[in-house]
Amino acid sequence: MQTRPLAALAFAHPDFDAAAPGLAATGVGALALAEGPAAIRQAVLMLLSTMPGERVRRPRYGCALHRLAFAPNDDTTHGLAIHYVARALALWEPRVQVIGIDAMADPDRPEVMRVTLDYRIRRSGQTDQVALGVDLGAGG
Repeated sequence: MQTRPLAALAFAHPDFDAAAPGLAATGVGALALAEGPAAIRQAVLMLLSTMPGERVRRPRYGCALHRLAFAPNDDTTHGLAIHYVARALALWEPRVQVIGIDAMADPDRPEVMRVTLDYRIRRSGQTDQVALGVDLGAGG
């Protein structure tokens, strides 16, 4: 059985890349595609940055990190963030195996919690890391 390569529309999320164009076009005017590990990485970032209820036909899709807004930037909040990320990945991203998830206060910005995810792509065995900042607002 021949497997087709994984591909998705290339989308650079502006929350994770300030210079992100959003959807990108190719030189001939078609929408650019992200393939292989890049497509999985962008799917993981999209999952973690989507609030449950935000997608019309998939109301449970997403990660509950938004629930931590205004929470204190402490070990309890960090543990909840780790739980929310692990749960979202287990439910919605079977293509990855979680190697580790960590959350901690950003040393330069006390109102921001840094969440780091290390994962392995099941099909290829390739590893990657995603890091994102969660603004806790006045809860720091």
